[in-house]
Amino acid sequence: MRLKLMDNKEKIKAINYLKGDATSPQAGGVKIIAHICNDIGGWGKGFVLAISKRWAEPEKSYCLWHRERNKNNFKLGEIELIQVEKYIYVANMIGQRGTKTGSNGVPIRYEAVESCLTKLAQQAKDLQASVHMPRIGCGLAGGKWEMIEPLIINTLIKMDINTYIYDFD
Repeated sequence: MRLKLMDNKEKIKAINYLKGDATSPQAGGVKIIAHICNDIGGWGKGFVLAISKRWAEPEKSYCLWHRERNKNNFKLGEIELIQVEKYIYVANMIGQRGTKTGSNGVPIRYEAVESCLTKLAQQAKDLQASVHMPRIGCGLAGGKWEMIEPLIINTLIKMDINTYIYDFD
């Protein structure tokens, strides 16, 4: 299934929806696997387990990024890009506050996700990469796809980034 969007030049842009595992991107060239992280340094549930099963570097980098947060940019809305293979990168995107639903609602922070996706779009453009991800923010973070999908369209698709969303079988 493809979601289509027309811009002023009548060029068709689309999110590509696939069945499969986002850690095994189905495209040629340089690929970025993007996912949502929390802002408290927690790594151990959800899609990160699939990432860690394939590569150790994204978890190590995220933990170090968090541990040294007083000296770096670790906060909501930021990303870090880790090269894990010759043509594959993982984007750790801080788009959720904490890990639990509480008085402030679900952990997802849509403004932070939009900021992350804007930065990701520029990184993908610079690397001439496609972007691959599960339905980010819609699992443990508690987000709604009808809120996330327009963010992807207004950032990645708007910048002509080939974008693939994976639904795991």
